Order: sequence, then C-alpha cells, then structure tokens
Amino acid sequence: MREIYFDNSATTRVYPEAIELMRRTMTEDYGNPSSKHTMGMTAERYFRQARERVAETLRVKPREILFTSGGTESDNTALLGTALAKRRQGKHIITSNVEHAAVYKPLELLAELGYEITILPVDRRGHISLSELRAAIRPDTILVSVMYVNNEIGALEPIAEIGRLVKACNPATLFHTDAIQAYGKYELRPKKEGIDLLSVSGHKLHAPKGVGFLYVDERVHIRPLLYGGGQQEDMRSGTHNVPGIAAMGLAAELAYRNHAEKIACLRELKDYFITELEKLPGVTVHSEKGEAGAPQIVSASFEGVRAEVLLHALEERGIYVSSGSACSSNHPGISGTLRAIGVPQELLDSTIRFSFSFFNEKEEADLCIDALRELLPMLRRFQRH
Repeated sequence: MREIYFDNSATTRVYPEAIELMRRTMTEDYGNPSSKHTMGMTAERYFRQARERVAETLRVKPREILFTSGGTESDNTALLGTALAKRRQGKHIITSNVEHAAVYKPLELLAELGYEITILPVDRRGHISLSELRAAIRPDTILVSVMYVNNEIGALEPIAEIGRLVKACNPATLFHTDAIQAYGKYELRPKKEGIDLLSVSGHKLHAPKGVGFLYVDERVHIRPLLYGGGQQEDMRSGTHNVPGIAAMGLAAELAYRNHAEKIACLRELKDYFITELEKLPGVTVHSEKGEAGAPQIVSASFEGVRAEVLLHALEERGIYVSSGSACSSNHPGISGTLRAIGVPQELLDSTIRFSFSFFNEKEEADLCIDALRELLPMLRRFQRH
C-alpha cells in the first residue's frame, strides 16, 4: 500500500542531505564549539555556517539569528524576553485570537503576572482588522504578536501592513510574528516588513525536530530565558546542538533553492485539491485558493462525519492527515481558530487539515480524493445509526 503523507504542517521528512550532515557532525566532527582545540573550532564553523545560511534566506545579519530548540522556545523567548526587558516601559501586549498555543500560553502567564493582554478577533478569512489594531495600540503597548500564516487554515495575515502600522502608531512597540508555517513558503524580509522578532521551527522545513531559531533585530533588546555559559552572545546559554543547527542551516538553504518554481508547484497542487474537494457533497473548505492563502494548507469540514473517524479511515488506506494542530493533540478539544472564523457548530468536530510539502504529487491528491469519495457515504451511513 502506498503511503501518502498529507500532514506536513505537523512535521516533515528530513532532507537526505541534512541527515548526512547530522551524521557527520555526530560521528566525525563531534567537538564542542566552546572547546579551544581543533575539533571545537571545526564544530564552531558548522555553527557559523548555519547562521550565515539562515541569515541569507532572510537578508539579515548572522548575529541576528538565535538558534533555539524549536518554535515553542522561539515564541516563548520573543514574548517573555520582551516582557522582561520592557516591563518599565509598559505592560500592554496585543495579539490575535487565532495564535498557536506557544504564543497564547506565555501570554496567559504574563497576564497572571500583571500584564494586560488585548486579543483581537479575526474575520471569516482569519484576518485581523487593521483599524482595530490601530485603535488598540497605546503609549504603553510594548509588543504586538500576530502569526504570519495560521497553522490550521492557512490564513495569511497582512504582515508588512501590520509592521508599518505598529511603528507608525508607536515606534517603541516591538512586532513579533510566529512564522513557523510561513518560513520556507514565502520570501520573508523582516527589515522591509517591520518585523522585530520572527520565530521559526526546523521540523516544518525538512530539518530535524528539536531545532529552530528566533530572528532578533540587532536594535532590539530582549532578556534571555536560559542562563549559564553565555553561548550565543549570552542570549541562550547551553552547548550548541551542532547536528541540529547544521541541518537546520542546510535545510533552509535547500528550501529556498529554486524557491519560486517549487512554491508554484505547491500552490498548483493545493488549488487542484481544493477544486476536487468542493466537488464532493457535504464538504466545506475553509482555506482560500491562490495567493490569498498559504500554498500548503487546506482545511475542510465533512458534514456528518467526525474528524477522528475520518482520520483513522484514511489512515487505514495509508493516507495521513490531521484533525487539528498536532502540537495540541494531547489536549483534545474544538479548535479556537475554527470558532474564531465562524465555522458552524455542527462542523467544528468534522474538520480535517491536509498539508502538503515539496515531496507531494498530484497523483497522491487524486488517490486521497478517490478515498474520500468512497469513504464519506459509508461513514455517514454508519454515524447516522
């Protein structure tokens, strides 16, 4: 049975080249970058090269890249680090109601510590209102955090417009974006888009799990969350994860190689899949075609079928999808994003996320549609009884 993996927003297959680089840094060039001998210096070169590779994809300086353990740490560092550094300037933070848990959970902690959090609603497309954002920014607003691409429905926020608006309203306010589902899919330019802090996770990008980075504009001061040996300019103490960091750097370079061509193919696949889904009875698609939405994410509700039942029925046919954010799979419940965009109550527990990568093909989309065409009538009859 052919395996069809349509859960790439949860995690991705690692590039073979990145795996080989990891092997080399674990078995041959395995020195500690802090060591002064030759093996340590070799390891340090891998670290510097990875920084340069990532920085080049964003057109920023290598020293503005802070490697982390992944997206959660990057988001936490951006939010908590900013709050600690700017607490004397203000305690007001603005975000949206469709953020990932790695953003809203730290904000819950900050609220307990006396910070005021303004949560902006989104429209049915998943977009915040710029006029509402403008009205919410105050002299004591220290941070605005809005995700670049929503991880469940693929909604693309007007990040450059948000960046300009934030600085126009209060130049002292920092702008953070969770770009975990956007990096590798878009040509991100923090300097042009007014982004001060940008979070990325490696395993969404064909790099290994356990590594990511936070872009921190060189003019921005935030407080570190980890203290110790002073690695990464005192911003993240702890021995460098050289295998993961080296692989992350290479994966970033590979993702942006022939980028426009790859994204065009990815978007063509997504649009084709949405067109075929919409031909099936009782299916409501929540993601947008074309450039209005991310090129890799399709969210759809299947009337009369529980998402978990459909997920496992597809799994039996070798097709792997998601019933929501995989990061929250241990905390089952209805997606806040779906509620926020106004999905009807009867469809909330019937929604599946399909997410594609550069490795997927049109034939796989056809096989998935064929499986859905066969499974849906059967599952609907079963559930009615």
